[in-house]
Amino acid sequence: MVRDSSFKNKRILMICRETYCKPLWFIAEKLKEDNEVAAFFIMSSECSYTKTYYNEHTYYEFLKLVPDIKVYDVKDICEKFIEGMKKDVPYDLEYLSMIDREYSHYKNLNMQLMSSQMNSRHYHWRMYWKVTSYKENLYWLELNYRKILGLIDEFKPDVIFDMDNAELQRTILCEVCYKKKIPCMTIEYSKFGYYKYPSFQNAFGIDPYFEKLFNEIKALPDSEIKESVEYIENYRKENSIMNKEFAGSVTSKYERDSLIWIARVMHGKLEYFYDMDIRKHNLKLKKKSPMLYAPSLPYIRYYLEEELKKRYLYGKNRYFENPVPGEDYVLMPLHLIPESSVFVRASYYVDELNLIEQVSKALPIGWKLYVKEHQAMLGERGFEFYKKVKEIHNVRLVQINYYKDPKPWIMNSKGVVTITGTAAYEAALLGKRSIVFGKVPFELIDGITRITSFDDLHDAICSFGPVDSLHSAASYIEAVKRAGAPVKIFELMDDADAIFSGKKERTQEFDDMLNELLDFYEKGYESYQKALKEGYFISDVPV
Repeated sequence: MVRDSSFKNKRILMICRETYCKPLWFIAEKLKEDNEVAAFFIMSSECSYTKTYYNEHTYYEFLKLVPDIKVYDVKDICEKFIEGMKKDVPYDLEYLSMIDREYSHYKNLNMQLMSSQMNSRHYHWRMYWKVTSYKENLYWLELNYRKILGLIDEFKPDVIFDMDNAELQRTILCEVCYKKKIPCMTIEYSKFGYYKYPSFQNAFGIDPYFEKLFNEIKALPDSEIKESVEYIENYRKENSIMNKEFAGSVTSKYERDSLIWIARVMHGKLEYFYDMDIRKHNLKLKKKSPMLYAPSLPYIRYYLEEELKKRYLYGKNRYFENPVPGEDYVLMPLHLIPESSVFVRASYYVDELNLIEQVSKALPIGWKLYVKEHQAMLGERGFEFYKKVKEIHNVRLVQINYYKDPKPWIMNSKGVVTITGTAAYEAALLGKRSIVFGKVPFELIDGITRITSFDDLHDAICSFGPVDSLHSAASYIEAVKRAGAPVKIFELMDDADAIFSGKKERTQEFDDMLNELLDFYEKGYESYQKALKEGYFISDVPV
């Protein structure tokens, strides 16, 4: 079972969305014994659809805990949005102007809208979302601010738990909680093994308490962080540096699937949507608002095209080419688009084609830019993107499975350019320089340069070369260990789903992982209280 918690007599709000909320159900079940607990479901479809495979082990599982916990959702504002758009109800610009003044500590309202793929179709390829209008976006933004401010005033949480940073409601909560000085914790991926640490600004920028901890550790001699120094030294000797957390995921996949496997996948998708729309009677609701409830046929078409394009691109194809031995190049790994690591962390830099063009202009003569697709993006991106990339004279679009690990790509390069990607962290640990565009915690490591103007690109790239990053990299690892905990998020989500569906018994191993998650939140809450006592607020404007 989950151990006793240090949280007592607290009002705890949990932010819930899809698979990420499944482990929180078990935490809520435990914490409700000594605390007032509420869950807030932020996904329109999840709380509005009748019970289907999609939501039966998330939203409907939490409803089973009522009245011991309170469940909030956005169903009411979804209905209001649909009626408002039907009757052409105007958004309240005066209210939104007030919101922009009072709740834009981290981001203005247009930037906040970028946090949801539902409101940012122009910037990605997921055809099942519609391109939204100015009125739709502003009315939805207004309704969400009214909902969240009302929820916070009603429940009055002492602390908020979350496990992700995607979607508009989380960005709004981040702004509201900053204003009201409520610790709103989500998970920051450190890139070091399974370790995560608590972020109080929705994993946007670097939390000041973490940067302060890093600087304190960096001032220490190597002898006081010996274990972390040895970790970096051993890391540099490894043949494979792929994070074990990605084992078995699409990120570590390098081979194509068979047509039989694709047929099975598509049969499963057809069954999934038939059950959702026809058996469970959600088709009528989907027709009311394609913005809130993405229609099924575009979903099915999208998945089929993705699988077929992915299979094609894993083999020899007209777009990807092998690297040239001995060629001087800068490595630029692409991102999954849309993805919170870009849309939330680096909203100004979501246009990767534009970034490729800018970096290619800044290269020293004779150097190439090696652009490498993200495994999880394979099949999603339109072929027209690749055609445009290949037209740039000093760019190679390289075959993603030429190497089966990131290390040779990095070690053979002059350096790395990425928006917010793991490759910059890996390069820093390997003693290579890199460039990032978004603000990420691992940029604290020596050798990582954040670019805020394209005018600075040329000089930054020309400075590529070896860097003595051993001490700063070890300091970062040490800070992560002290601030966070080894939380196995994906294993927790998979096991929770298997337990709910009766495919697996609850085990001690599962409870141990839950305890690590609980330790994570407790450690974060202690860090927040410590920061307040020391006289500085724990989250501030990223600079």
